[in-house]
Amino acid sequence: MFCGIISTNCAVRGVYKNMKCPFCAYAESKVVDSRHAEEGATIRRRRECLECKKRFTTYEIMERLPLIVVKRDGSRQTFDKQKLINGMLRACEKRPVPLLELTNVADEIEQELQNSLEREIKTTDIGEMIMNGLKSLDEVAYVRFASVYRQFRDINSFMDELNRLLKDE
Repeated sequence: MFCGIISTNCAVRGVYKNMKCPFCAYAESKVVDSRHAEEGATIRRRRECLECKKRFTTYEIMERLPLIVVKRDGSRQTFDKQKLINGMLRACEKRPVPLLELTNVADEIEQELQNSLEREIKTTDIGEMIMNGLKSLDEVAYVRFASVYRQFRDINSFMDELNRLLKDE
C-alpha cells in the first residue's frame, strides 16, 4: 500500500516515529527495505508496523527550495529548467547536438544553482552558465546564443565575441 510522500523521520534504533500505519494508525514502524526510485531522486521504503505487522510503502523526496530568477527589468519569476533547454534548443537548431547533452547541461546548471546559498539568481548569471555549457558542446550554438543574450547591435560586437572565442582556444 502506498502511504504517501514523507520527509525525513526521526529514527531511534531503527524504529521510526511520526509515520502512522495506514492500517491501524500506530505511530511506530520499522524499515524492511530501502531502494532508490526515479533515478535516485526518491527513496522507496517498505515498512512494517510494529503493532499489526502489516507492511506498507512510503516515498521520501528531497525538498528543494524554490529558486527565483531576477530578470533584467527587475521582475521576478520562479526558475524553470525547461526555459533553459528551450533557449539552448533554439541556439542548437540544425546543429548536431543531442537533446540529452542539452538536458545534462540544464541539469548541471540547476544543481549548481540549488547548491548555492542564493535563492535569487540574476538572468545574466544563468546566461553565462548556459554559454559556458554551450561553448563545450558546439561553438556555433554558443555564438548564436551569445548574439541574442548579449544583444549584439552590429557586426563589430559580433566579431569581438568571435575573436574572444578564438583567443580562448
